[in-house]
Amino acid sequence: MKNLIIKDILKVTNGNLIIGDENEKCKNFSNDTRKINEGDTYLGLKGENFDGNTLWKEALEKGAKTIIIQGIDFSKEDLTKFEEENRNIIEVKDTKVALQKIAEYKRSLYGEDFILVGVTGSVGKTSTKDMIASVFSQKYKTLKTEGNFNNDIGLPLTLLKLEDHQSAVIEMGMNHFGEIRLLTNIAKPTISVITNIGTSHIGNLGSRENILKAKLEILEGMKNPRIVINNDNDMLNSWNENNKEDIEIHTYGIENDSEVMAKDIVLNENSSDFECVIGKESFKIHVPVGGIHFVYNAICAIAVGKVYNISNEEIKKGIESFTLTKKRMDITDLKNNIKIINDAYNASLESMQASLKNLSSYKNRRKIAVLGDMFELGEYSEKMHRKVGDEFVKQNIDVLVCLGENSKFICEEAENLKGSLDNIKHFKNREDLIEFLKQFVKAGDVVLFKASNGMKFFDIANEMINYFSKSGC
Repeated sequence: MKNLIIKDILKVTNGNLIIGDENEKCKNFSNDTRKINEGDTYLGLKGENFDGNTLWKEALEKGAKTIIIQGIDFSKEDLTKFEEENRNIIEVKDTKVALQKIAEYKRSLYGEDFILVGVTGSVGKTSTKDMIASVFSQKYKTLKTEGNFNNDIGLPLTLLKLEDHQSAVIEMGMNHFGEIRLLTNIAKPTISVITNIGTSHIGNLGSRENILKAKLEILEGMKNPRIVINNDNDMLNSWNENNKEDIEIHTYGIENDSEVMAKDIVLNENSSDFECVIGKESFKIHVPVGGIHFVYNAICAIAVGKVYNISNEEIKKGIESFTLTKKRMDITDLKNNIKIINDAYNASLESMQASLKNLSSYKNRRKIAVLGDMFELGEYSEKMHRKVGDEFVKQNIDVLVCLGENSKFICEEAENLKGSLDNIKHFKNREDLIEFLKQFVKAGDVVLFKASNGMKFFDIANEMINYFSKSGC
């Protein structure tokens, strides 16, 4: 374990030790007083609507050994009390910047040879990260990003969990230029992954070309750039052709010729099987989650694993035993044979299309797509929502139910292509949507919930699960 010492924290943050011992070790960093345990280090982070620095005393009273704060005037009585209790108080100019500096320093303690996989992309970052981490955990003790801790606070907090790990799989998200640059310079990946270049955040960045540029910032934190890309993605395929002489690029794909390929794919309702082909070598893979996008996740994990000489047996075991981060495509089978697919944590055009493709794989059952607005699309919003309507028709889904201002374009496009039918409905408020579903859904139906997180479809899906569990339909 690489321990952090207060004097090192003072050095990298240019901080001031108000009281305490500079030789004290800091462990188990937390920015949430509700989760503080005895001996932890508390970071008081200041946000737009809340200032965690104001909870410094609560953190100490709950057992924090050390606190790192900004902008607090301490009384002499408080300082005397906590000094007698051998607590440590570090003052810095900006706690978020300090967090990032501390995490960067912690990462440096593990050296350039420590395996760190950086994962980004428009869609599928979290599930791909989960798959890679499962593969790596068969050979190495592996740290991975939990949940959606993929921003300028979550990533540093993740790195501060490094202990006796031999590898880490770290997710990096972004909304604007410069955000991946910050994250990669903290994490210093030894290999990077870009899952795809789609339309997420196109309203902020203006074009897919700019999204590609923003994602490629991940290379800037790498001493020797090495990257794994989805070669079936048009933007990444073109970038690969133009840069493969200058950068170590590894590819995976299903359609375009790639280093790691999936052949003879069999998609089942809740799983898939395929033949993984790497040059002249081939072996069978079973993926315990349905959908073609999880086949892509699997061959991505294989490509990364192969770079680090993980065996085929370890790879197969890692993929077969992988579990999704909660709130990503949660599937609930109810006793009345209703299946709820809750994939409502977030949404983009590409993830909407993938979810509808997966829904279409359910045979001999009525398929209902409950869709809401996709955010951060700017001037492209109507166009992207209409493309979802087109996908609904293309995948031959039985029923379309929408909620939200922009989701009306999904319905309009579906009606334009399919005709004005009773199986396409748009609601203006949540209550009417819920009441409709309670009356409309029947035994044997498969119901997909998908929208951007701000639409709170995750809660609607859970309400439906509770209702149908009790009603018996």
